Amino acid sequence: MKVLVTGKNGQLGWELGQTQTTATSPEVRTAEVLFVGSEELNITEASSVDQLVNEFQPDVVINAAAYTAVDKAESDEDAAYAVNASGVENLAVACQSVGACLIHVSTDFVFGSDQNTPYQPDDKTNPLGVYGASKRAGEEKAISVLGDQVSIVRTAWVYSTHGGNFVKSMIRLMSEKEQLGVVSDQIGTPTSAKNLANALWQLVALKVAGEKAQQIYHWTDLGVASWYDFAVAIQEIGLEVGLLSKAIPVKPIFSHEYPTPAKRPSFSVMDTSSLREFTGLNGQHWRTALTSMLKELAQ
Repeated sequence: MKVLVTGKNGQLGWELGQTQTTATSPEVRTAEVLFVGSEELNITEASSVDQLVNEFQPDVVINAAAYTAVDKAESDEDAAYAVNASGVENLAVACQSVGACLIHVSTDFVFGSDQNTPYQPDDKTNPLGVYGASKRAGEEKAISVLGDQVSIVRTAWVYSTHGGNFVKSMIRLMSEKEQLGVVSDQIGTPTSAKNLANALWQLVALKVAGEKAQQIYHWTDLGVASWYDFAVAIQEIGLEVGLLSKAIPVKPIFSHEYPTPAKRPSFSVMDTSSLREFTGLNGQHWRTALTSMLKELAQ
């Protein structure tokens, strides 16, 4: 089995590299995997994508490349759409030409209503900003080109020991500041990039084995939190594992007290049961996953 992974320098791309050799599936562990970053492959250039895919002849492409600067996207719309929509279409067309499956990673930001029950994969999308709209456009292009050859996996609030993310920012700020205010009226689910990577590898194995997969899945860790809840847990566990030496006050604030260029969904919890059932993975509560990550960071 041959797998092409884009976005190797991001949190997810890095974790895909770390978890391949420990994957449940022997086919994944022994697969020939080519990891590429933007230096090796600019997915916005169709000819470059075609050339690499035709040379490598992958069975599966995992697209972990994305324009993820949510606020910057509001003033950089062309760049966001180039990567998140046109880039995905380029990969889909190249996959079609060699008969490869595409696993494309998307986001909870495709949703944006005031729903208060977990989103199902087939629920109506309603992005609130350019980032979410560009990711939705990428989903639509992939499905239009590949049909059942694509599986889209939406995720949310991703963090890892690698790269920049909310967890590492909080640890830094809690070390530097006397107190912090963190938004408490945006609800979602923190997600370990390592757990997401494991789910994607299991999905790869099943698709290559010929199992019929859905076009759209959701994957996050289990449970629900606000950004404030998440920050409080980061401090509690950070103190336990020795990343922090003292506790500071963490105060809940409303979104309007911390205005950003892009509007965020107030509720973006997603139902992950279909992918958990398909892969046989039970999932992990976000606090358990966070503890593992912070222990790893402390080592």
